[in-house]
Amino acid sequence: MMDRPLLISDLLAHAERFHGDTEIVSRSVEGPMHRYTYRDAARRARQLANALQALGVRGGDRVGTLAWNGYRHFEIYYAVSGSGAVCHTVNPRLFAEQIAWIVNHAEDKVLMFDLTFLPLVAQLADQLSSVERFVLLADHAHLPADSGIPDLQSYEDLVGSHSDVYHWPSFDENTASSLCYTSGTTGNPKGVLYSHRSTVLHAYGSSLPDSFDISARAVVMPVVPMFHANAWGLPYSCAMNGSKLVLPGPKLDGASLLQLIQEEGVTTTIGVPTVWMQLLQHCQREQLSLSPLQRVIAGGSAVPESMIEQLAEHGVEMRQLWGMTELSPCGTTGTPKLKHAGLALAEERLLLTKQGRPIYGVDIRIVDDAGLPLPHDGVSFGNLQVRGPWVLSQYFRRELDANHSADGWFHTGDVVTIDADGFMRITDRTKDVIKSGGEWISSIDLENILVGHPAVAEAAAIAVPHPKWDERPLMVVTLKPGAKASRDELLDFYQGKIAKWWTPDDVVFVDELPHTATGKLLKMKLREQFRDHRWPNK
Repeated sequence: MMDRPLLISDLLAHAERFHGDTEIVSRSVEGPMHRYTYRDAARRARQLANALQALGVRGGDRVGTLAWNGYRHFEIYYAVSGSGAVCHTVNPRLFAEQIAWIVNHAEDKVLMFDLTFLPLVAQLADQLSSVERFVLLADHAHLPADSGIPDLQSYEDLVGSHSDVYHWPSFDENTASSLCYTSGTTGNPKGVLYSHRSTVLHAYGSSLPDSFDISARAVVMPVVPMFHANAWGLPYSCAMNGSKLVLPGPKLDGASLLQLIQEEGVTTTIGVPTVWMQLLQHCQREQLSLSPLQRVIAGGSAVPESMIEQLAEHGVEMRQLWGMTELSPCGTTGTPKLKHAGLALAEERLLLTKQGRPIYGVDIRIVDDAGLPLPHDGVSFGNLQVRGPWVLSQYFRRELDANHSADGWFHTGDVVTIDADGFMRITDRTKDVIKSGGEWISSIDLENILVGHPAVAEAAAIAVPHPKWDERPLMVVTLKPGAKASRDELLDFYQGKIAKWWTPDDVVFVDELPHTATGKLLKMKLREQFRDHRWPNK
């Protein structure tokens, strides 16, 4: 057999040759819609590769981005990695101090950013000690007269001044390609360094019919940001398969997303559950249809059964994904098997609320606190561990640490059950589990039930100290606009759905719940806020 390296540049070269006229549609930060093809993207990526070379970027150098999902960001993905450098996507939703720390820790040589983030970069520029060149992702007309950023130049000037004749280099497929930092709730973020090999293998795995089902017949809209875990690999899997790509830019509200779905014929869209909650609420308010959408893939947090039901009413399949930045990020997807055909509706819904079974390339197991394997019987719950060719072996610029077991499995920090068919259900994060009277209560189950109440927009279950039971669950709730509900009404909503002793002891209402930069509930902040909560007398 021929021995050819698996390289990211080959994905775009393949798309140019065999899907060259397929569209990439973007909502630009400047406002207008932008349309071109894979052939155009490949040409401009080669121009950018020449430009990076002229800027002094060499193999292994990091090029940082602060950018939305758009065509320029897509070009950067390929030009940087394809030329042998490392594409470092930075999450602009982090605190400014964290962004500065990340850029300096990565030692980014060039920083490219959208107009949205011009004030942020101007604020941080003198703190970014490694950055030699700043590039605004816009044309010359949008360059500010005085930005305060040294030698700022426009992306279009940079790309337009270089030839599109460039031969992608060949090198070891284990060469670093991309870098993404986790947005941990404690301590400094940790960098996950992907390779060309891991990225291409991940694109194969995530494209499979039982995963994202990416094909040349699909119209795919990644709502998950390109600054978060490589947009779940979609810029690669879509190029690999020749899918039409729809990039929503900075406008992620329900109305804007629905407009793209309808006007561009989106068949598959991918993002976190809060996005789909907003989209469904918009459709409900305006009495609109989600057609022609066929599938929503959700990850980042558990999907409540009520959301699955609402999407089904629109004729849309909800498919859950579980993954982590450390897994590139895809690990499992919740696609039923042939044996599940004909399930009663209630059983089917229960199956779809699970986070799914492993994609080939990812192996999973559960262990107890002593590290001993537990059975996959759907009842035993334990600490989830994973391994595979696109799973992190160590964090960037850190030695192998306590995140791995002695036999090489990665500790995810999730507490789960796994059934005999491989379907996993996350019951909690290790740090979020509620331990009451020596028994565990799943905060995720409590949250998913309560968001099924028609008045509840979002709910968080947290452990709060209790004088008798060590900890008891407290529900922190936001209501939908104009909706009303009482504490007792929400507590009564649990009747018959869970064990009686799981029922939370109290409910508090807030205007807004805190989230991490990637949209997950920031329970650490809630636990701090309500640590002195006074329980009602019973």
